[in-house]
Amino acid sequence: MRVLLPLLACAALTFAAEPTADELPVGAKMSYLDNGIIRVGVDLNHGGAIVYLAPKGGRNLINNYDLGRQVQMSFYSGPVPYTEKGQSPSEHWKHLGWNPIQTGDDFKNPSKVIAHENDGNKLHVTCIPMQWPLNNVPAECTFDSWLELEGSWVKVRSRLTNGRSDHTRYAARQQEFPALYANGAFFRVVSYVGTRPFTGEAITEQPKSKTKHPWVYWEATEHWSALLNAADEGIGLITPALTDHTGGFAGQPGPNASRANATGYLAGQGKEILDHNIRYDYDYELVVGSVNTIRSRAQEVTAMRKPPAPRWRFTADRQGWFYAGVGTYAGWPIRGELDLRPDGKTPLRALSPLTFWQAEQASTRHHRGSLQRRWR
Repeated sequence: MRVLLPLLACAALTFAAEPTADELPVGAKMSYLDNGIIRVGVDLNHGGAIVYLAPKGGRNLINNYDLGRQVQMSFYSGPVPYTEKGQSPSEHWKHLGWNPIQTGDDFKNPSKVIAHENDGNKLHVTCIPMQWPLNNVPAECTFDSWLELEGSWVKVRSRLTNGRSDHTRYAARQQEFPALYANGAFFRVVSYVGTRPFTGEAITEQPKSKTKHPWVYWEATEHWSALLNAADEGIGLITPALTDHTGGFAGQPGPNASRANATGYLAGQGKEILDHNIRYDYDYELVVGSVNTIRSRAQEVTAMRKPPAPRWRFTADRQGWFYAGVGTYAGWPIRGELDLRPDGKTPLRALSPLTFWQAEQASTRHHRGSLQRRWR
């Protein structure tokens, strides 16, 4: 008995309280990871989106009011507006264009999971996403998500694999990496937006939008933002490759209720060209806890991942670069270079992703490329 009792006590620590039905989407079929500190859950009846994230013994932080909430993958491309199978989006959604999302569509049709693995340490799902503005229209692509836990954070890797029959080369669009919606208790949107990251300077609470649109935009120069309650606790989003963030709060602050309409929103952002056959990967982390815990983890991730100054090598992808102007360019896959061909009349520009670094850490710049001119 002296051996069994400690073992039973340890086993009890590995499971958080079972969620109640009102914390999850209606009809949810769950798959969980639990390390005794936090528990994360994806819904296999709704595209494998993250619908549950809670500290040990706590309630779910993620909002599940409709299928456009959760923590989920979402992408944008042309045409705008997007029509298919005789359907056109409502006036409210026309500006979205091509917009597959992980959970389901605006008409409550869920995305279909076609693969799922969970060995207790790592979780993987593949789904066919739905076009958000249309009624029961699956997208010509797949979404993959890989999740694992470490301490009080979730490490997530995401992949879009396109197989569109429309081969038009549409312009770059602003993306969400990912779309994160938390409950009404987490109404404070905070980040660090200064020019001396990780030096202990004060964080900033983002101002509320002054327009009908509830979201605002800022440069998260420490690569993190958070949705916090009045006690400075909540959920943080770390985007190792991005400083461009958006978010805000819609509705009135209230209880930590997953099916309530009030919600806080966060997303890392960047413009991307989504070729008809692209495979696009990105990663992020979700941190549960105090603002100090979130900021400390962001510093660890940034130290591991981010060089002092930007280094772009186009060996297999565009590294977040996109194009503006008139001309042609090589599509996917990328083979060691960005191949742009202006029309000779109008400039064709290659634009880098929004990037922040200290000038003293990059006193010189190096460019390698080639210019070819064709004579007639």
